[in-house]
This record gives sequence, C-alpha cells and structure tokens, in this order.
Amino acid sequence: MSAPAPREIAYVTVDVFTTQRFGGNPLAVITDARGLDTAAMQKIAREFNYSETTFVLPPRDGAHTAEVRIFTPRAELPFAGHPNVGTGYVLACMRSVFGRATGEVLRLEEKAGLVPVRIRRTSGLIGGAELTAPERLSRGATLAVHATAACLGVAPDAIVTSSHQPQVASVGLAFLCVELADRSALAQAAPRAELFARALPPIGTDAIMLYVRDMERGPGALRARMFAPLDGVIEDPATGSAGAALCALLADLEPAAAGEWRFDIIQGEEMGRPSRLDATVQKRNGVVAETRIGGSCVPVMRGTLTLDG
Repeated sequence: MSAPAPREIAYVTVDVFTTQRFGGNPLAVITDARGLDTAAMQKIAREFNYSETTFVLPPRDGAHTAEVRIFTPRAELPFAGHPNVGTGYVLACMRSVFGRATGEVLRLEEKAGLVPVRIRRTSGLIGGAELTAPERLSRGATLAVHATAACLGVAPDAIVTSSHQPQVASVGLAFLCVELADRSALAQAAPRAELFARALPPIGTDAIMLYVRDMERGPGALRARMFAPLDGVIEDPATGSAGAALCALLADLEPAAAGEWRFDIIQGEEMGRPSRLDATVQKRNGVVAETRIGGSCVPVMRGTLTLDG
C-alpha cells in the first residue's frame, strides 16, 4: 500500500511594526490551516522558530472574518499583538478569506475573545493594521523590586517606582510591567530564565515588559524591551500585547477620570530589529475602556510547507 502523498500548505511571512524589511518582528501566517491539529501547529511554529506563528481557520461565527490560533515555539497563546496586526495585514492583502471579502475591519476569533483589526492605508495602499485589545485592563500582583532586579540582571536602584511598582497588567495577555531609570539600564538588562521560572508564574505571568520614558521625543514616548524566555522567546523585537498592557496601565495611573492618551513605543533596537508601535488608550468614568495598538507591516516571504500526507 503506497504512502499518502505529501501535503503542501501555503504560508506568508511579514515583518510587523516596521516599514523596512528585516526590521520589526517577523511573523509566519498559515493562511489556510484547515486539517491541521494542535500538535501539527506546534511543530510548524517550532520549525519557523519566530516569536509567534498564526494559523487561520474558518470562523465559528459567520459574522466574523476568521478564527486565528497563535503559537510560540513552545506554547499556544490566547492573544498577542504583532500576530494580530500581521495576520490582519496579510488577510487584507489577500482581499478575501474562505470565500468572503475581508473589508476594512477584520474580526478575528481568538481564545482571549474577539479581536477587531482595522486596516491602515497610505495613499490608498494597505500599509499596516491596528488591533483593539479583547479585554479591558486588569491589574494583577506586584513583584518586589529586588526580585524583579534579579530577574533582569540590573541593580535594584535601576528600577523606578515613583509611578508604579513592578506590576502585572493585561488586556488579553499578562506581563510584568517594569519602569527603568534610563536607557543605559534598559540596554544592560538581560533575562535570567531560572529566576523568571521561580518568580513570575506565582504572580500570574511569564514575561516582563521593561521600559523607560523617552522625554526627548515628547510626552507618551517610550523605549521598551520584552523578555519571555519561558515561552522560548528570549527577547521579542516588537510586542503589541505587552505594549497595549503597559499603555493601558499608564493611562489608568493618570489622575484624570476620562480622556484619550497616545503613546509611541520604540522597541527592538538592542536586537538590531528596530520597531515602532503606536497605542491609543481611552478612559471613561475612571476606567480604561479601550486600548488600541498598531503599526506598519512589510511582506517578506511566501511559499509552501510540505507535510507528510
């Protein structure tokens, strides 16, 4: 009896949160993942070895665009930022998915909830996308300064606590948000995975978003790095879910009960993959009501995966 013929599956890669190829955060998108089980998706994500790979499936609700599953090299995520921006960009460039036009706002079903992704155009051409986080801000536990400093390999006095303690925040995926004193401390930080494993899971996260305020560029300007070694991502060059959680936290800390705050985040420079993310947070009646984060995308590769039949 002959073996089943190999199966070929199309993929596209894009660099997200950049206007230059080989900058930003690379993403692989499997544009039709029908027939793949969870184990196969995880193997494909390990093969690409990007911080995330997405798998596009028909929506469960016909009013939505698609179901999207997101995998790091080690695990599935309920939500992530650059995978939504990049997947929305790829599907918009395809113009239709599973026989239906994509439109200007895509509604992506994910484990964290429904994620609207609005397409951005420049001179009529698709240039990027902006997501709306699937959850309102939730603030979790704090971590002691000395324990946080040990995780990051920085001196305790490099951590700034005038605005907030090292604080878990989430708008769909949880991160420990940590402010550092200056760009020197940001550049020197290095994750210690064994301490991440000891300190972070008990407080409800496995990743740290560290940042400094970049006052030279103006109010709302930040420089950031994100470490998630427990997910197989030592450092991420551009992290929309972490940026959204951080910006929602900073807006929540503002004394005004209502308003709109805008943020401009530079990330990935220490990795040689400069990235730029912009975020908008709306606050109403003292509560963060909506968080959006977006940026540009650049196509890089397309091809086929060959799988055993």
